[in-house]
Amino acid sequence: MYRSHNCGELNASHINSEVTLAGWVQKSRDKGFMNWVDLRDRYGITQLVFDESRTDKAVFELAKTLGREFVVQAKGAVIEREAKNKNIPTGEIEILVTELNILNPAITPPFTIEDETDGGEETRMKFRYLDIRRNPVKNSLLFRHKVAMEVRKYLSDKDFCEIETPYLIKSTPEGARDFVVPSRMNPGQFYALPQSPQTFKQLLMVGGMDKYFQIVKCFRDEDLRADRQPEFTQIDCEMAFVEQEDILNVFEGLTRHLLKEIKGIDVAEFPRMTYDHAMKTYGNDKPDIRFGMKFGELNPIAQHKDFGVFNSAELVVAIAAPKCGEYTRKEIDALIEWVKRPQVGASGMVYVKCNEDGSYKSSVDKFYDQEDLSKWAAATGANAGDMIFVLSGSADKTRTQLSALRMELATRLGLRNPEVFAPLWVVDFPLLEKDEESGRWHAMHHPFTSPKPEDMALLETDPGKVRANAYDMVLNGNEIGGGSIRIHDKGVQQLMFKYLGFTDEEARNQFGFLMDAFQYGAPPHGGLAFGLDRLVAILGGQETIRDFIAFPKNNSGRDVMIDAPAAIDGKQLDELFIALK
Repeated sequence: MYRSHNCGELNASHINSEVTLAGWVQKSRDKGFMNWVDLRDRYGITQLVFDESRTDKAVFELAKTLGREFVVQAKGAVIEREAKNKNIPTGEIEILVTELNILNPAITPPFTIEDETDGGEETRMKFRYLDIRRNPVKNSLLFRHKVAMEVRKYLSDKDFCEIETPYLIKSTPEGARDFVVPSRMNPGQFYALPQSPQTFKQLLMVGGMDKYFQIVKCFRDEDLRADRQPEFTQIDCEMAFVEQEDILNVFEGLTRHLLKEIKGIDVAEFPRMTYDHAMKTYGNDKPDIRFGMKFGELNPIAQHKDFGVFNSAELVVAIAAPKCGEYTRKEIDALIEWVKRPQVGASGMVYVKCNEDGSYKSSVDKFYDQEDLSKWAAATGANAGDMIFVLSGSADKTRTQLSALRMELATRLGLRNPEVFAPLWVVDFPLLEKDEESGRWHAMHHPFTSPKPEDMALLETDPGKVRANAYDMVLNGNEIGGGSIRIHDKGVQQLMFKYLGFTDEEARNQFGFLMDAFQYGAPPHGGLAFGLDRLVAILGGQETIRDFIAFPKNNSGRDVMIDAPAAIDGKQLDELFIALK
């Protein structure tokens, strides 16, 4: 065997034992008559020692040839280490090597394989197999494994069964572009890679499987960012004979289980917030409630003076930033420029300093007196020493802009502690949203989401006011899961397709298989899907998901390690009946 122990398990209890280790050379220190080598594997580091007076000469000389990342096997005796290292579990011992085998030499790596590396992100992604040897990446992948195992344990204990669904499916509209796969055996026809297993998990409910889950790859051809990849992983779940409350209870339980088992944190019952309240109070449907800075709408108390900017605005809204009243004019001007960036898009910003003596100083003192400004402070919950920031304009855009400012201020003020976890449910989403260009209604979630039964009549008279039987789980300002009660009645599903602008022929062509299945006794059902990559990153205290994925893509959707996507041979294109322009 190559090893009797790993490089992280030996301690003082093993002194005088004969052991065999194998791993990679982290570094070596040659002092002439003594040579120390740090040997690393997935489990840790053990120090090897080669002593000119005690080590076989051939072994001693061979040790001098070892370079970084050489793969070696070492046999020897565990001895007490003179200069102990209390920072590692093996720091009390070292191995006096009697036999050394170089299993594979290595060229010098392009960056140091250490926690703090000198490698840039692009270089580390190109040599990802080396980056995985570093503790931060290795530990992130092990952390992901631990989360996935706890998910499987919890759901299996709740009688869920894990069932695989196909990757080569039919293209159906789900909101993002599909990745498509040409079929050689069916010329001119294409599979699509699933954006989610949505229709299949509904068919499993029709099939009577009752409680399904799957940790599954999904694919969406969309623009990338720190928490988005073209291929990502969902914890996909569905249940039959359930109402919304049943689903919320089960998956709130799963999240509590993960926080307890992974982070050692007990969380009370999750608060619930309607979509309308979230948008009005925080400006987005995934609010971070670890801190305050709730929106205060100022229309009734700011539009009665001669300040035209506010008087012409659909919405005047503000937040109070805690303990920012001492900001200098330079700092305030920098924030104003921040909100005017194209990414945020505000045309300007009004501010009010809440002085310690109870007075106010604002950028609009010409139009508003102290009594007016005190009302603004009351509306935003501002205290002495705070700063009020005010934006105005069209309602939706202004709320989005103020939400961005709120998050930026929270980051600057250190209010987004990654070790504090604040989950909540957001419920009662709109069923439909209107595309301003085409004037058509689109499903906010997907076409199979059930409307609230009490809102069904509004589909004819006021579609925008119909609420969906849908829910999102939010954690620290991130949507980590979402789902809905599904439509299980063929007639209701046909009605939904009608309001989404599908002709009968289009609906039949896209979803005929599902409509047929509903005729054979579809049970009431619903479900939820967690984004595993994002969930793991948040539990791990990180903003980006890349380090929790073994081989991620870059912002252009490229795998720079294997250089994909890439051109394919003309013969393959001919076999697939594809001609490139």
